Amino acid sequence: MRLRYKAISPEGKVIRGSVESNELSDAASYLRQRGLTPITITKEKKSDFTKKLPFSKKVKNKDLVLFTRQVSSMLASGLTLIKALEILKDQTQNSTLRETLGGILLDLQEGTSFSDSISKYPEIFPTVYVSLVRAGESSGLLDQIFLRLANNLEKQDKLRSKVKSALMYPAVVLTLMFVVILLMFIFVIPQLSKLYISLNVDLPFITKIVIFISSIVGKIWPLILGVMAIIYYAFSRWKKSVKGREDWDKFLLRVPLFGRIIKQTILAEFSRTFGLLVGTGTLVVDALNQSAGVTGNVVYEKAISEIAKRVEKGTPVGEAMTYYPIFPSILIQLVKVGEETGKVDENLMKASEYFEEEVDQSVKGLTTAMEPIIMIVLGVGVGFLVFSVISPIYNLLSAIG
Repeated sequence: MRLRYKAISPEGKVIRGSVESNELSDAASYLRQRGLTPITITKEKKSDFTKKLPFSKKVKNKDLVLFTRQVSSMLASGLTLIKALEILKDQTQNSTLRETLGGILLDLQEGTSFSDSISKYPEIFPTVYVSLVRAGESSGLLDQIFLRLANNLEKQDKLRSKVKSALMYPAVVLTLMFVVILLMFIFVIPQLSKLYISLNVDLPFITKIVIFISSIVGKIWPLILGVMAIIYYAFSRWKKSVKGREDWDKFLLRVPLFGRIIKQTILAEFSRTFGLLVGTGTLVVDALNQSAGVTGNVVYEKAISEIAKRVEKGTPVGEAMTYYPIFPSILIQLVKVGEETGKVDENLMKASEYFEEEVDQSVKGLTTAMEPIIMIVLGVGVGFLVFSVISPIYNLLSAIG
C-alpha cells in the first residue's frame, strides 16, 4: 500500500513524500535507514476529495514538460539522475510533484530503476512515458529520451490547446447567451410586464408570447435547473459506461466540422507517439498497444488494439491498417513505405507533422466559419427579445406624440 510520510532530514529540513510498504513500522524503519527521522506516516486514501478540487495541486501537463526538460538538461550537463531529482525536488513549487520526487528518490537509493519507480505514479507519468524512460535506461541514452519526451509533451499540449480553444469558443458564447436570456425572462421581463399593465398598453402578439414564456419560466426556473442537472448527471453516468462511451465517441467523429478536427488530432497524436516508441526500440506490438491509449477515443483504441493482434500474427502494420477505414490512405502509405525502407519512425513523424498542419488549417477554417454563424444566432436571439420589449414602448410614445 502507498503511505505518505513527513520526516526530518539530517540537515534539519522537513521532507514530505510517499513510499510503498505493507506496514507503518516497516516504512518507519525504511526511512530511518535512509537517515530520515519520521514525524508522521499515514495511509494514502484512494479517493482523496481535495485532489478533485480545481485549486488542488495536481501535476499538470506543463509541470511534467518543465520537469522532463530540466532533467534532460541536467543529465546532458553531466549530473547524475539522483542529483538532478534532488535539485528539482527542492526547486519545484508543486507540492504533489515534490512529494512524488521524494518517493522516487527513496526508491532509487534502494536500487529500484527510475522507470519502475515512476510506474507507481500513473496519475503523473503515463504508460508511454514509462516505456520511453525504460528504453532510455536500456540504451544508456536517458538524456536524449527525456529531450524527445519534452518535445513530444509540448507538441501534444499545444495541439490540444488549439483544439480545445476552437471547440470551447462557440460553446462559451452560446452558454452565455442562454444565461442572459434566462436572466431576462426571470428578472427583467416580469418588471416590464408590470409596467405595461399599469400603463394599460396594447401589447403586440410577439410581446404577449415573450411575457407568457417569462411568467412560466419565472415560476418553474428552479425546476428547469433541477431537470438540467439531472440530465447532465444521467448523461455523465451514461458516457462513463462502456456502451455509452463508445456511442459518444462514434458520435463525436461524425459531427460536422468538429468531427474532422477530432479525427486529425487523434491521428497526429497516434502517429507521433507510435513513431516515438518505435524509434526508441519498443516492440511494434507493444508500441501499438501503448499508442492506443493516447487517442482518447474508443473507436480508435479498438482499431489499434486489433491491428496489434494482426501484427502479432505476422501481418505488416501498413497492411493491417487497411482493414480499418478510419485510417486515411496517406498514413497507411507512409507506414508501408517506412516498413519497406526500415524508417517507420521517421515516416510516422512526418505523418504527425502533416496531421498537425491539417489541424491548424481546420481550426482556422472552423473559427472563420463559426464567427458569422454565432453572430447571426446572437443577433436573432437578442434582436427578438429587444424588439418584443421595445415595441410596446415605441407604440406608447407614438400614441402620446
